[in-house]
Amino acid sequence: MTKTIDPKRWCEGRVHALRQWTDKLYSIQVEADVDTFTAGQFTKLGLIIGDEFVSRPYSYVTAPDEALREFYFIIVPDGPLTNAMIELKAGDPIHVMRKAAGFLTLSEVPPAPHLWMLSTGTAIGPFLSILKTEEPWQRYQRIVLVHAVRCAEELSFAETVQAIQNAHPDQFNFIPFVSREDTDFAIRARVPAAISDGRLEARAGLAITPESSQIMICGNPDMVKSTQSVLEERGLARNKRRAPGHITVENYW
Repeated sequence: MTKTIDPKRWCEGRVHALRQWTDKLYSIQVEADVDTFTAGQFTKLGLIIGDEFVSRPYSYVTAPDEALREFYFIIVPDGPLTNAMIELKAGDPIHVMRKAAGFLTLSEVPPAPHLWMLSTGTAIGPFLSILKTEEPWQRYQRIVLVHAVRCAEELSFAETVQAIQNAHPDQFNFIPFVSREDTDFAIRARVPAAISDGRLEARAGLAITPESSQIMICGNPDMVKSTQSVLEERGLARNKRRAPGHITVENYW
């Protein structure tokens, strides 16, 4: 017997389009009447697979005022939901949790001249959601977005990044990292190492200091932990509601 889906918690959306970025990376655009959310938050997507309702959390890539809701994901080996999602066609149903959650939002980040957004893989999604709103451009003089991937083909959403650059040419700096191949445009390193040896700051033309910087980190747990450790060695501290600091983090699985 299929588990009952609570209509107060879930709405049935419709697939608008599925975008394939690489053999493992996809994003899905959905039309869904969800509750208002804050840029940077995540929700859950769910499908009835066999006799079970399977759901997993995914961050919004789109801004709250965009009509289509987009979610960026990687196929999980033997993962029932992602393998079912890549078979969906336009018009197919997919359930979206009505109420979003999560604290990787600008309301949790103290003021500073410079905002650094450090991401790996699909964790760029919530940062794109934030950067498509007006708030960061009103609050920060300069914003640096880092997207670290293994291969250059994994640098998805290039058109979105370019649109942000075109809209804010004097405030925005996008710095790609590609760890497993040489390119003529990306830093070949892990993010913590590029902070330690100064390559990231040299590329950005900005220094990371407690006086000038707020850093948001979103990615795999090893990257988040290592990057936070490197920053703490420089005197930056984890941001807490009762003790505002400089580092706001979210592990992306």
